[in-house]
Amino acid sequence: MMSGINGAIENSHNKARTSPYPGSKVQRSQVPNDKVGWLVEWHDYNPVEYTAVSVLAGPQWADPQINESNFSPKFNEKDGQVERKSQNGLYEVENGRPRNPAGRTGLVGRGLLGRWGPNHAADPIITRWKRDRSGNKITHPISGKNILQFVAIKRKDCGEWAIPGGMVDPGEKISATLKREFGEEALNSLQKSSAEKRELQEKLHKLFSQEHLVIYKGYVDDPRNTDNAWIETEAVNYHDETGEIMDNLALEAGDDAGKVKWMDISDKLKLYASHVQFIKRVAEKRDAHWSEDSETGCPGQ
Repeated sequence: MMSGINGAIENSHNKARTSPYPGSKVQRSQVPNDKVGWLVEWHDYNPVEYTAVSVLAGPQWADPQINESNFSPKFNEKDGQVERKSQNGLYEVENGRPRNPAGRTGLVGRGLLGRWGPNHAADPIITRWKRDRSGNKITHPISGKNILQFVAIKRKDCGEWAIPGGMVDPGEKISATLKREFGEEALNSLQKSSAEKRELQEKLHKLFSQEHLVIYKGYVDDPRNTDNAWIETEAVNYHDETGEIMDNLALEAGDDAGKVKWMDISDKLKLYASHVQFIKRVAEKRDAHWSEDSETGCPGQ
């Protein structure tokens, strides 16, 4: 059953209703919880229209405006090199504009997002076991489970710690995006010499060609989402069981990342967007430490 992978992530529509909209002073129209769903009639709904200047400037990664004569997107299908299908099934298109499957956000247009409809991202979650100086796995004193670590980056745009992910380029396979984004953000691959790049690619190939777990696929509650454009991601866990591959890769922040480090996984993490929920799923799948609250009750009771 794949339902666990693209089953809804809890609290799936909070960040998409926050103001001001990222990178702007734009305030969304307020959407109460009982009016989020499109099936609820709301005749007075009056969302604010906003698309960032950086998107309207027409960069390669962005669509034109809906009413431009040369633009006739094929929604809900692969449109040339651009994937307009959603991981969550068919979405509605109303007056030529796709409609956010999770509901109203208080803002129409695309905000900071390049594509009308789904904007596909990929989130590589690279993990290893926390070890002591002798190389033994460290177990948590309360839960008794081994502690897992993941590579986290500090985002330059909002200062929050996050998984080093990014947008899928047109025509790019998700597996290539995962590898590229991890290289750019956590290993600073863009600034390396060609010899260093070659060596890096070999090590990355080793890490990314082993067995992996797809942790989540689908809609992400993200502060950049609008009524007509939203982020969907594929979060994939690549685990370095022995720790040997990652021992030979020096973490170095690059591209959109301000800092990068190995972070212990637990329920105390505070991360960007829905990333904590992805990390929790990794801990569960790997049977690693997550919480100090024992679900079986305290010993001796």
